Amino acid sequence: MTGRPPLGRIISRLRGGRLLHPRGRSFCGEIELWGPFAAHLAGGPGRWPATVRLSRGTPTPEGWPDLLGLAVRIHRHADPVDLLVSSAGRLPLLRHLPTPRRDFGGPYTSILSYRLYGRRVYLAALPERPLGTSLDQVTSIATGGGAGLRLAVASVAGRWRQFGRISFGEPAPDEVDAALAFDPIGNRPDDLRTVGLIQRMRVATYAASRHTRAVADPVPPADAASETRGR
Repeated sequence: MTGRPPLGRIISRLRGGRLLHPRGRSFCGEIELWGPFAAHLAGGPGRWPATVRLSRGTPTPEGWPDLLGLAVRIHRHADPVDLLVSSAGRLPLLRHLPTPRRDFGGPYTSILSYRLYGRRVYLAALPERPLGTSLDQVTSIATGGGAGLRLAVASVAGRWRQFGRISFGEPAPDEVDAALAFDPIGNRPDDLRTVGLIQRMRVATYAASRHTRAVADPVPPADAASETRGR
């Protein structure tokens, strides 16, 4: 006799397989990191191929406010790093609050803080320009070479300091997007720690989503192996 499937798996099946942010668009891209914080995130400054996914969280109809998500996979030689940020505010009192938005241009923040040697820090992806209110508009702007986001870090009450940039390339095929399974816990940055009850719940949630979608390996190999280190 088997028990009932967990609620997360039921929701995932009803949504067509992906439990979190089911409607999205993925792109080949590139990430460039510099300054001291690059060492904490990826082992040092450099430029790497990346996979970038923008998505709607609920999802509401196109053009309506929604909790928007940005997922980035840095394809390093040794192991990948996955970053997940959600639409939120820039200011200290708002950077940890999920904020429904229409425009995919951001800002996006990590919502939950990371621990860096005992200090709490937040990550953000800040817009260089509007990206549109629909995934089709995002795709059109990205393929025209006009999509980019600035990566920044801040303390609980400090100002954002830029340490990198994400550039968008060509859209990934639908089958590649469907197979993507980001793992912000297992593929976390080198020196950043995720702590707390909510983070532990995320571990179970992402595992349930991958299990329902029959995704065994959350890290497909990068198309580009031409990582270049240093600036």
